[in-house]
Amino acid sequence: IYAAIVVSVLTAINIAGVKQGKIAQKLLSMGTVICVSLVIVIGIFKATPVTAVVSTGADPKSAFGLAMIFVLYTYGGWNEAAYISGEVTNPKRNILRSLVIGVTLITGLYLLINFAYLKGLGFAAAGNSSAIAADLMQSGLGKAGEKCVSIMIALAALGVTSATIFTGARTTYALGHDTPMLSFLGRWHEGSETPVSALSIQGVVALGLILMGALARKGFETMVSYSVPVFWLFFFLTGLSLFILRKREPDTERPFKVPLFPVIPILFCGVCLYMLHASLAYAGKGGITGL
Repeated sequence: IYAAIVVSVLTAINIAGVKQGKIAQKLLSMGTVICVSLVIVIGIFKATPVTAVVSTGADPKSAFGLAMIFVLYTYGGWNEAAYISGEVTNPKRNILRSLVIGVTLITGLYLLINFAYLKGLGFAAAGNSSAIAADLMQSGLGKAGEKCVSIMIALAALGVTSATIFTGARTTYALGHDTPMLSFLGRWHEGSETPVSALSIQGVVALGLILMGALARKGFETMVSYSVPVFWLFFFLTGLSLFILRKREPDTERPFKVPLFPVIPILFCGVCLYMLHASLAYAGKGGITGL
């Protein structure tokens, strides 16, 4: 119910206008960064490591792909600045800047928060924890810290949902704009400066996925199983399109030159295929449904 309300309200804010969607996203992103920074400070300077025995996990070879599913999914969204390139001033310069600066900042925050987990809890306790941020904050601030994490997680979820609604509808709009059969998705509302049809359809699909997750025994895991293989399949197809479009349209102006072409795109596509295999092995039937 809460998930459906959040999707509905944030979709409505974005339909109201690009200005409203932008303000909401800035506030939620700032709040999330502040919360993550608070966890980092508590972990490094206040929490006390606890004594724990390291648990024996799965075979490292088979566990690596599974671990990377969640590690790399956490970084999901680094690419989405490209989805709004049609609305960005001087995209040739600013899209590259936003991608590089964004990825650098997020990587820095994630490395710091993992260092805070290890420093604040110790390696064994961090490895055994099923709710690592809550355990860290409880260690540093007691019960109040644990409650604080619940608010942080809700805020982070709101920020990610808002960003995905904002950027995701732009790809749906582009699909409608380029495909006559789906032209209803390519309608742009001049007053609000938003793709209203694309936002509305996206909202309906999201509500359908929420319903599917609600009917499953483990809703969150069902959604991850459903979406992760799709995530890696489309990353692979995007990397592959670089080779296809260069061959098919050799004379098209390309404002960005890929460094070390074709080495980096080949490496990228190889990683995507490996992660697609790992995510299907993890997801099983849910992943096949998503694909």
